[in-house]
Amino acid sequence: MKTKQKWLGALIVGLALAHSTLMNAQKLFTLEDLNFGGTNYRNMLPENRYTTWWGDELVRLEADHCDLVNKNNGKETSLFTLAHIQPLTQSDEHNQMRHLYNAEFPYPGQSIVKLINGKELMLVDWKKGLLMAKYNRDEVQAEEWCAASKAYAFVRGNNLFVATLNNGSTQPTEVQLTTDGSREMVYGQSVHRDEFGITKGLFWSPDGQRLAFYRMDQSMVADYPQVDIFNREATYEPDKYPMAGETSHKVTVGVYDLRSGHTIYLQAGDPTNRYFTNIAWSPDSKTIYMQELNRDQNDCRLVSYDALTGARKAEIYREQHPKYVEPLHPIVFLPWDKSKFLMQSQRDGYNHLYVLNADGTGMRQLTQGKWVVMDVVGFCEQQKSVIILSNEANPIQANLYAVSIANGRRTALDNQRGYHSAELSAGGTHLLDRYSEPDVPRKIDIINLAKAQSAKGKAQSAQHTFNYLNAADPWAGYNVPEYSCGTLKADDGQTDLYYRMVKPIGFDPQKKYPTVVYVYGGPHAHNVDARWHYSSRSWETYMAQKGYLLFILDNRGSENRGRDFEQATFRQLGQIEMRDQMKGVEFLQSLPYVDKDRIGVHGWSFGGFMTISLMTNYPDVFKVGVAGGPVIDWKWYEVMYGERYMDTPQTNPEGYEKTSLLSKAKNLKGKLQIITGYNDPTVVPQHCLSFIAECIKAGTQPDFFVYPGEPHNMRGHQSVHLHERITQYFEDYLK
Repeated sequence: MKTKQKWLGALIVGLALAHSTLMNAQKLFTLEDLNFGGTNYRNMLPENRYTTWWGDELVRLEADHCDLVNKNNGKETSLFTLAHIQPLTQSDEHNQMRHLYNAEFPYPGQSIVKLINGKELMLVDWKKGLLMAKYNRDEVQAEEWCAASKAYAFVRGNNLFVATLNNGSTQPTEVQLTTDGSREMVYGQSVHRDEFGITKGLFWSPDGQRLAFYRMDQSMVADYPQVDIFNREATYEPDKYPMAGETSHKVTVGVYDLRSGHTIYLQAGDPTNRYFTNIAWSPDSKTIYMQELNRDQNDCRLVSYDALTGARKAEIYREQHPKYVEPLHPIVFLPWDKSKFLMQSQRDGYNHLYVLNADGTGMRQLTQGKWVVMDVVGFCEQQKSVIILSNEANPIQANLYAVSIANGRRTALDNQRGYHSAELSAGGTHLLDRYSEPDVPRKIDIINLAKAQSAKGKAQSAQHTFNYLNAADPWAGYNVPEYSCGTLKADDGQTDLYYRMVKPIGFDPQKKYPTVVYVYGGPHAHNVDARWHYSSRSWETYMAQKGYLLFILDNRGSENRGRDFEQATFRQLGQIEMRDQMKGVEFLQSLPYVDKDRIGVHGWSFGGFMTISLMTNYPDVFKVGVAGGPVIDWKWYEVMYGERYMDTPQTNPEGYEKTSLLSKAKNLKGKLQIITGYNDPTVVPQHCLSFIAECIKAGTQPDFFVYPGEPHNMRGHQSVHLHERITQYFEDYLK
């Protein structure tokens, strides 16, 4: 009897546990969990650790403390706390440090930390308990601090300033370098609309005694009439916006000398219809290198200039191509040989590394193959190698290699799986490797480069790699869909294209499911890679939870597949991309569980352009579409991007006509919702409004929604609202 009671008791407990497990497994996501603007989003991300290098020492950054990390075993010891640092900053109650996540350690071996709060930049010696310097960064529009000279360049009120420390004072002296700065004369900021790899406009020389800076005259550029509706009476707040084929701005490069107090400008000639990019300094701070591109973007020259006089010294290298040349990376000198530099180029069809002498002679290709160098992480001086990220192992992976400068021999540094990024220590001795895999949320390894490279191609071992973090699955206990990846042939019948599929939760192959094609498709982007869940967007999980199948395909024209793959779309944006996407649709239609009558499409920006292109060119295939921030006609897009891929409307009228969606408005059959930020400075509202005007003429009926005051993408919690709206549109018309 007792045995039977025990058995029944165990059964009841087991059933209760099974029921509890089942209930936990059925937890559902909300957009507050999945969207970056959601209230619970951060709790749903894989665990991470914020770190920075202090020379070759690794420091962990937390909100209230900084710890030194033992690179061999991960043990952490305290450096200082926020409570210790706070009084040393001598900041008033309105400018107190709130966290230490932005701490930097610019001087190896010295106990000096660089900190910023809202209005100040500070150097603090935490061991001596001293404030070393404090710079005013209130209302700065751009800034660049220099460790070598402790000089601070910044833009305030549209004008350029430099602050320097004198005679041991903690309060720097500010010198105003320009007086004519305005929205039309822009100093020290990113130019050419952030194209050509440009992300900033201030460039300190290695010795910290000279500052190169951009000056952009856009007085001749037309204003786009943006309006601020949040005042009592709406106010005019125009953006300078150079459209394809129209007048563009003029850029020059100045150099300020701290010693002399004089400013000169590089004698590059007439800047009209030219692009200046990838500014780099020689190791001795005497020469500036700059890549110069014609407006047609098919002729690129690497030119050197005398930093003292501004005189043009020599043309170091020239690259031309019938379609376009796209310089994205400045040259980098070898730390152990100042007479040689590394250059990146797609000259052989794939982005690879080349070694050149400082005068441009003796060019030697360092890496080669049908794969691309995705990033140059830095140099290991001890081993005379360069550390790179590439997709040599697989087109959808990013893996770390050490490449010998002497002979090009590559040594794999990671596990040859997944998608990696890395931060190299200042001395090049260690590498912090962050990565994920389709079934691995996040890992962080610390790699000893000397040991890794001496392994001579052997598999990774504990001898040179320490696993610093192995993050748990933050979605454990939730009902998670199946994520898969595969390939299909492009419309050319030869090229492999990678896709991601997200199947509905509770997938039943006997059922037929509504399917949404998510698309981007444009240059310098990809959707499918070997990260966690194959890099699936969280909204896809939300839709899978609601019973949809999601399909995402990287067509020709997207990134990391080589020059010809990218340039296939030249002068006809959207056409090749659509044909490739339709190969994906054909694949979907061959699957018994895809409902051919319920196929939708959604994308943003270039993806919005693709969404409307597919809806109007294949109106009988797509039942529902949601297009966000869509380009409608490339003649309204900006000069640098638009003309690279389409040439000008004057030289390619057939291409502009063929790709314009204005004439396609009459073809719309399905339900289409267009969404835009009311103050979008990237794809200006003229696109959406013009398409709607054509729909009115043609009698077709798209839906339209705007986010007042928002730019190209919705910020903060408005993104949750946006994705609720996108979801509901498919719920209303596709399900």
